[in-house]
Amino acid sequence: MQSINYVGIDISKMEFDVAMPLGEKYKHFKFSNDLAGFKKLLADLPENTQVVMEASGPYYLQLACFLFDQGIEVSVINPLVIRRFCQMRLSRTKTDKKDAVMIAEYGKAEKPSGWVPDKDYVMELRQLQATRDLFDKHRTSLIRQQEAFSCVPVISVEVRKAIKQAIKNIEKQIAVLEAKMQLLIKQYHGTMYQQLQTIPGLGKKTSLLLIVLSGGFSRFSNARQLSSYIGICPRIFESGTSVKGRSRITKMGMSRIRAMLYLCAWSAKKCNQKCKDIYDRLVANGKPKRLALIAVANKLLKQAFAIATKQTTYYPNY
Repeated sequence: MQSINYVGIDISKMEFDVAMPLGEKYKHFKFSNDLAGFKKLLADLPENTQVVMEASGPYYLQLACFLFDQGIEVSVINPLVIRRFCQMRLSRTKTDKKDAVMIAEYGKAEKPSGWVPDKDYVMELRQLQATRDLFDKHRTSLIRQQEAFSCVPVISVEVRKAIKQAIKNIEKQIAVLEAKMQLLIKQYHGTMYQQLQTIPGLGKKTSLLLIVLSGGFSRFSNARQLSSYIGICPRIFESGTSVKGRSRITKMGMSRIRAMLYLCAWSAKKCNQKCKDIYDRLVANGKPKRLALIAVANKLLKQAFAIATKQTTYYPNY
């Protein structure tokens, strides 16, 4: 079989550096991060190429989609993984040229799987969700500022009106965004959306957010991968016989969905029999209630994955 040429790309907003294999070494190129640069890169790529790049904010997406459409296999890697790989290789140089080489070396060593772009409606849903979260943070900030001003003996009437009007406008925009999200979810995942809500303790907003984050539960092959992505799986900290740290969740995923699942766990430990059994057993064994609630949240996530992938409804005595 013909060997694969792993091409490393370190991308930024305006341009990207490319490390192309040339025997045992690499040849360096630099292109503009636009369509003209993409075409120049495509013309210079060798045969049987797999392009490896970091998920650098939104800057990688256009190039990755362009190469995918041209039939080039693309791998998109978490930047933290590349950083740990550089540390493992004891790399002390930090330049765009060197980073491109290290990304190519990572591809050569690890042979990462190919990347597939999300569907258009999934990208739109993520943009809607991100904007909705941004507006929600701004609304919370204004409410806190309003409360702080209310403790002052004198408050400007204009300030009070401005904050009140800003909060009102933001709430209208949030309602518009949520309505659009509901419309897209019902159009593409209406049945799944309804089935997820049959799980006791799982509400509309959490069901919607799970579908958005998981791409309709198509991005993960099992519930453990989804749990790890969200950051609700336990992290074991042990070494030898002397180091036995407390187990904690990783918190390396999405803080918003973790918070929503944690709130759902309060309801699930009362109305969801499987979750209630887990909560009661852990508390009876002396575990902290907070830890038991996290276990309930993890159980809810597993139930949601099973319901979505098997395309069924919740059965209490399953």
